[in-house]
Amino acid sequence: MSRPASRRTGRRTGRRAGLLAACSLVAAGTLTGCGSDGSSSSSSAPALKVTGAYMPAPSMDTMAAGFFTVTNSGGADTLTSVSSDLSDDVTMHATVGGAMEERKSFAVPAEGTLDFASGGNHLMFAKLTHKPGPGEKVSVELHFAKSGTVRVSMPVKPATYSPKTGH
Repeated sequence: MSRPASRRTGRRTGRRAGLLAACSLVAAGTLTGCGSDGSSSSSSAPALKVTGAYMPAPSMDTMAAGFFTVTNSGGADTLTSVSSDLSDDVTMHATVGGAMEERKSFAVPAEGTLDFASGGNHLMFAKLTHKPGPGEKVSVELHFAKSGTVRVSMPVKPATYSPKTGH
């Protein structure tokens, strides 16, 4: 005995609707599991550590450079400015294609590093209050968008200094 067509269509439509509902729930669950619980490092607070800071002894009375590495074991941040008692004019630079370019900020990637190294990103101190010599320490404040101010004691090294880290 065959069933009426309307009944078969209703059953198929019901199955299709149930299947669509199940797929929707699975898709929603998959999307929910993709880091929206706040455990993703990109949404977590930055955890910054500054290492390898140094300043080569400047060869002139008016300008100096500075180098360091920022290691971030948390969410992304941005280095927005730098200040120091050594100079009222501290700027951040990148070296691109052999040319020095001033930058207003540098991204600090989540779970990553930001390097300021000889031949690459670096600080420029202009109009120095005095010419620092080897053995002296220069106080520097790194200002980050999320992490606030990080104070660094930057030792002055001989002009020929070449750190083991490649700075």
